[in-house]
Amino acid sequence: MTAARRPVVAGNIKMHLDRASLGALLRGVKADIALTPGYVQVVLCPAFPHLPLAQEILSGSTVALGAQNMHWDREGARTGEVAPGMLLETGCRHVILGHSERRTLFGETDEQVGKKVRAALGAGLVPILCVGETEEERRAGATEVVLSRQMVGALGGLETVASERLLVAYEPVWAIGTGRTATPETAQEAHRYLRSELGRLLGPETAGGVRLLYGGSVKPDNVDELMRETDIDGVLVGGAALQAASFLRIVNYRA
Repeated sequence: MTAARRPVVAGNIKMHLDRASLGALLRGVKADIALTPGYVQVVLCPAFPHLPLAQEILSGSTVALGAQNMHWDREGARTGEVAPGMLLETGCRHVILGHSERRTLFGETDEQVGKKVRAALGAGLVPILCVGETEEERRAGATEVVLSRQMVGALGGLETVASERLLVAYEPVWAIGTGRTATPETAQEAHRYLRSELGRLLGPETAGGVRLLYGGSVKPDNVDELMRETDIDGVLVGGAALQAASFLRIVNYRA
């Protein structure tokens, strides 16, 4: 990570926590951030029904609110979907797009992810674009091919994107929820390749400013090493984001 790229720690709550548990998490994070304001940008992404509660609790805080998904259309007959403007109305400034669980469990394609990224950017939301290979793809030596395909699908054809308006999260599918984490060297290798792809798609100046996050069983005991790598600018946290203590240890990493 370079000094020019502000580090980001984003928490993906997924389909976890009831209102009481989420409230306790948000209040704990908000209180700690208020007492020890730091350089790290913190984003929390709860489930859709809890966004109004999160907006209320986080009001006046530097902790940013994000959503876990959205549709690309502004409105329409899309039962069960959520439009970009609806997220803005609930205080969201970020949205996770292309997460591997959306791709594998719900069949989202690279083309659909690309539509969502463009819609998010057009609405003023900051996409947290997730890319990553499966274990089978990695064993086959196809990691770079997969990452390139996903990046082109999401960002190909975009004319310009301000570097602060986009986050890219490398989440190797084989490390999500498995307890297995890519070594810092492996993660850095993938991040370096992603930055080169960003340079090809959006230009070297934008690529140098876009913050790249690592996600995949990030924990308090491995975040320090990960954050020491040159091209790792932050982390997207899953299970360790469900408790204030573990999440805050990650926010207060020691690189």
